[in-house]
Amino acid sequence: MRRMWIYLSSALCALVFTGVYQVEGMEVFTSSELEAVNGTEIRLKCTFKSNRPLSEERTSVSWSFMPLGKTKEEPFFHYQGHAYLPPGGLFKDHVVWSGDVMKGDGSITLQDVQFSFNGTYSCQVLNPPDIQGFAGEIKLRVVQKVSFSEIGILAIAVGGSIGVILLILIIYIVVRVFRRREEDMTIETEDHRSKDQVL
Repeated sequence: MRRMWIYLSSALCALVFTGVYQVEGMEVFTSSELEAVNGTEIRLKCTFKSNRPLSEERTSVSWSFMPLGKTKEEPFFHYQGHAYLPPGGLFKDHVVWSGDVMKGDGSITLQDVQFSFNGTYSCQVLNPPDIQGFAGEIKLRVVQKVSFSEIGILAIAVGGSIGVILLILIIYIVVRVFRRREEDMTIETEDHRSKDQVL
C-alpha cells in the first residue's frame, strides 16, 4: 500500500510539473494601450513564443472583446489553419487576419474603426501541449483626432529647445564670420593707405 502511494505521488507530481511547464512554455506579447482615429484602420499586434514546434493545423489564435463598462468578453475572431471571420455583430466586415502563426504572429487588423470599438481586446494562443495561462490584453481608445501623448509632447519640447539653441549658435557663428571679414577688410584698407602715403 505504501509503495502504491509513493507511485501515485510521483505520478501526480510529474503531471503537476508538466502542467506548469506547459503553461510557462507559451508566452504572449501585446501592446498595453493603443489609440486609433475614427474611420481609420489599426493593427492589433499579438506575438507569441512556444517551446513546441508551431503548426498551421495545431496552433490557434483567438481574439475576444470586452466593451467599456462591461465585464464579459465576447469572442469575435478565431484562426486555426485559416481565418474564421465574424459572420455578424459589431466586427462583421471590420476584421482582417494579418498574422503568421509560423512566425509567432497572431495579429489582426481592424478596418474602418468605430467609436463602439473602444474597449479591451484579448489575444489567446494555444499550441498543444503548450497552453497559455494569461491572454495578452490591449486597451483600444478610438478618438476623433490623434492626441499627443506625454512622451510626444516632451519630445516636441526637447526638439524645439534644441532647434532654438542651434539657431542661436548659427546666428552667432555667422555674425563672428562677418565681423572677422570686416576687420580683415579694414586692415587691408589701412595697409593700402599706408603704402600710398609712403609712395
